Amino acid sequence: MTLLVGLDIGTSGARAVAIDLSGKVVAQAASEYPLLTPRPGWTEQHPEDWWRASQEVLARVAAEAGGEVTGLGLTGQMHGSVFLDANSEVIRPALLWNDQRTELQCREITDRVGARRLLEITGNPALTGFQAPKLLWLREEEPEAYARVAHVLLPKDYVRLRLTGEHATDASDASGTLLLDLGRRDWSDEILTTLELPREWMPRVLEGPQVSGRLRPGAAAETGLPEGLQVAAGGGDNAAAAVGTGVIHHGLASSSIGTSGVVFSPSEGSLRDPQGRVHALCHAVPGGYHLMGVTLSAGGSLRWWRDLIDGRLGYDELTALAAQAPPGSEGLIFLPYLTGERTPHLDPSARGAFFGLTSRHSQAHLTRAVMEGVVFSLRACLEAMAAAGVVPDQVRATGGGARNARWRQLQADVYGLPIHRTLWEEGPAYGAALLGGVAAGVFGSVEEACRLVRLQADVAEPDPAVREVYDAYYRAFSSLYPASQRVMHDLSRLAQGNR
Repeated sequence: MTLLVGLDIGTSGARAVAIDLSGKVVAQAASEYPLLTPRPGWTEQHPEDWWRASQEVLARVAAEAGGEVTGLGLTGQMHGSVFLDANSEVIRPALLWNDQRTELQCREITDRVGARRLLEITGNPALTGFQAPKLLWLREEEPEAYARVAHVLLPKDYVRLRLTGEHATDASDASGTLLLDLGRRDWSDEILTTLELPREWMPRVLEGPQVSGRLRPGAAAETGLPEGLQVAAGGGDNAAAAVGTGVIHHGLASSSIGTSGVVFSPSEGSLRDPQGRVHALCHAVPGGYHLMGVTLSAGGSLRWWRDLIDGRLGYDELTALAAQAPPGSEGLIFLPYLTGERTPHLDPSARGAFFGLTSRHSQAHLTRAVMEGVVFSLRACLEAMAAAGVVPDQVRATGGGARNARWRQLQADVYGLPIHRTLWEEGPAYGAALLGGVAAGVFGSVEEACRLVRLQADVAEPDPAVREVYDAYYRAFSSLYPASQRVMHDLSRLAQGNR
């Protein structure tokens, strides 16, 4: 049996899947690793933890699947920074996508490159999650560590290095660094020169289904995969998830509720949002592009709430609790800005809040309000994408929001669009496996590989009456950030000890 394997280096853990040539998942494994928060707003991880977990899940999948693995694709959390020395040894813990320490460096990049020029080249404004401001932060705050840097990699690409010995990335992941020329799909010499960053630090940029290297003998022994196995360049987690759900053409969108929440839709050409509210990035499809809106704390908000009320509750139990309250949670709204926010506010100092609390509200109301606030935030992403010229008519759910019927129905009612889901809900790892199949020559193109994607028969259709209720609550939700922005910023300064 010929098999394809996808490996996803996520925020909470690594996940691997093996699929056969009908698209069926025949083996899967997951392994968690810790998230480090050395200061408020800082998030880091040890790259060695990614490698340990990758070895574990690949070995388990190889043993369980039992067939001949002919292709491997990689995906993972975007925007992070792995700093390596001349021997490719890790210098310090990696800075992650949701790390908020680089607000000053983002202003510096905007001043030096110019806000308009930055959008023209990269498709995005300077945001705290991206890789470029992390490099400037290291230079300014940890100069001894910066002096040792010889290579900079994204999270999945560090694992690629351990697997193949190659310094390489793909266009979709690289376009989330703020260092890529979006039109050329290669590093921007103008930005690198302006920011005084050496081009030789940056890895080769490939298209998602291109071969990036072959499995080294030592890595083969450690993972149980065959020596010389071709490894696809792969994609950032959202681009790979889009491949895994067949969202590769204009008119389709994916809605992902994981730790973060993402709305993703292919665009016809490299569109830019003039206000920079949504990300304009490369797709994992060669020559393809997409727009993407991000809410930083989606499933992360529900996890935070669960841990506060009863960390033993499963998510199905939690959503069942939410179902005991009516749509709108009887006048209660939650702002899910627990780690700042991206789309549409671009504000690392945004803060979460419950608004409208009364003595009548119970745990059920608050739980439902958390879920509603997350989906309201994702609707704001869809509306920002529509303003930039991308208006999907079908949404395919992925992440935790795909596996739970209540999440799917809530999205349908808030978006006013049908919510589909795929037969195999393995998200980014599944898409990475398909890209691995193209790299191995099993498929002639990403489009051919995506023919394996099948939709389930059940579709969550919007309920017109509930949709009307949510329209009214969404208007109230949309008014709260501008009304409270100044207070949020004051509280952020106070929390940092700045009066």
